[in-house]
Amino acid sequence: MSRRRSVMSEQLKYELAKDLGFANKVDQEGWGGITTKEAGNMVKRAIQLAEQAAASKSDRP
Repeated sequence: MSRRRSVMSEQLKYELAKDLGFANKVDQEGWGGITTKEAGNMVKRAIQLAEQAAASKSDRP
């Protein structure tokens, strides 16, 4: 059985979960306990952060 490689670090995922208000669920149930909607919200938030970082990087001289 192949194992998927995570794109996001555990630290980033946990910070996103805290930011979105379900880190306690992750603490209690692990990542398998989050809903599809919560996972999708994590991805959306990660994309927003990446876009903000890219925009601020391109604004520098």
